Amino acid sequence: MLPAVHRHCMTTLVRHVTFDCSDAYGLGAFWAEVLGGSVSDDDRPGDPEALVGTPDGLTLLFVAVPDAKTVKNRVHFDLQPQERTRDEEVERLLRLGATVVGDHRRPDGTGWVTMTDPEGNEFCVERSAGERAATG
Repeated sequence: MLPAVHRHCMTTLVRHVTFDCSDAYGLGAFWAEVLGGSVSDDDRPGDPEALVGTPDGLTLLFVAVPDAKTVKNRVHFDLQPQERTRDEEVERLLRLGATVVGDHRRPDGTGWVTMTDPEGNEFCVERSAGERAATG
């Protein structure tokens, strides 16, 4: 069980979610498109870092590192489309350069799809709120 939080304690905020990657600007541009955000005006192709802001206030930082990704992510995004169905979102993400690595959709409409971004980082696409309301 977690300890109780005392009101007089200052909280710690998550400033960025940071991704180590090969191409900071390229991967940042992919995620900006996925999330409807934008790469910072200060960032350019070839830069060692790229900052992406999203409409919901999430900030992602992409940092170029010499090491290749070698193992499965320990943390990943679960995406819930807002204006599309899960399947429409999967198709859109495929066009943007994502890859399906696990299809967990069920005949009753439930389930999710596990995908990877262009550098192999895993994420999942779940049903939209509308789909959840329609099928329970």
